[in-house]
Amino acid sequence: MKKYLGILLIVLGALVLFLSYWLELVDYNPVQFTGLGLILAGLIAHIFITKKTK
Repeated sequence: MKKYLGILLIVLGALVLFLSYWLELVDYNPVQFTGLGLILAGLIAHIFITKKTK
């Protein structure tokens, strides 16, 4: 499960951005930054976990 943590965070961030658009919350910066932060954290986590396993 730890192996998929980065991908899970990226998908969760994309889901937050999709739901904020669907619920018309696009004018609220904290919601947008939360989605962006999850995607960036997922990308960094995926890189570190992939490097560590090789």
